[in-house]
Amino acid sequence: MMHILEQQDSPASVYISQLRDKNIQKDSLRFRTNITRLGQILAVEIGKTLTYKTIDTQTPLGTAQCRTIDDKIVIASILRAAIPMHQGFLNIYDDAENAFLSEYRSYNPDGTFDIKFEYMSSPSLTDKVLIIADPMLASGKSIITALNGLLQNGTPKKIHIASIIASLQGITHINIKTSEMGITPDIWTVAADTQLNSHGYIIPGLGDAGDLSFGQKL
Repeated sequence: MMHILEQQDSPASVYISQLRDKNIQKDSLRFRTNITRLGQILAVEIGKTLTYKTIDTQTPLGTAQCRTIDDKIVIASILRAAIPMHQGFLNIYDDAENAFLSEYRSYNPDGTFDIKFEYMSSPSLTDKVLIIADPMLASGKSIITALNGLLQNGTPKKIHIASIIASLQGITHINIKTSEMGITPDIWTVAADTQLNSHGYIIPGLGDAGDLSFGQKL
C-alpha cells in the first residue's frame, strides 16, 4: 500500500518546501531539523496502523484506562542520510529497538551503479514491526538491499518503508522486488516525484540529503 502525505495539506508540506529550497538548504541545522520533523510526522501516521491494547494507569486520584502500543517496533536506518529522520521516529517511539545499515553506490564505467552493502547492526525482527527509514527513495535499490540484509534476522510481523521524497520508478521497483520476495510492505512518503536523472537522483528532489545534513563527502 502506498501513502503520500503531500496529497493532503498539512505542516509536512511546509517542511518539504523548505527542504527543497536551495537557499534555505544552506542552513544545515534547519535542514536536519526539518528532516527530523518529517520523521515524526511519518511516525505518527504509521502509528495509526499499529496494534494497541488497553491498560490500567494509576493517577494521583484514581485509575484510568489508557491505550498503549502492543507492537514491538524496530527502526532501521540507512546511514548516513537517515540519521535525522531516525531521531524523528525515536522521538515518537522512544522505546523502539534500532537497526543501522551502511550502503553506498558503486558506479560502473557505463554510468550505472550497484549498491554495496558493508555493515548492519540489528536485533531480532521476528514478529516485530519493522520501519525502514531512508529520506530519498530514488531507484529503490538501497531499500531492497537493506531488506535482504535485515530479513536474515527474522521475519517481521509487518514492514513499513518510510521516505521524505520518493520517485515513482523507485516505488515501482520496490513493489516488483518485494512481490518476488513474497512480502508486502507499506510505503510511506511525504512527496512523490516523477523522474530520475542519469545518475539516479530524484528530479526535482532536493539534492543529496546526506551532504546537506552533514557536509559534502569526498
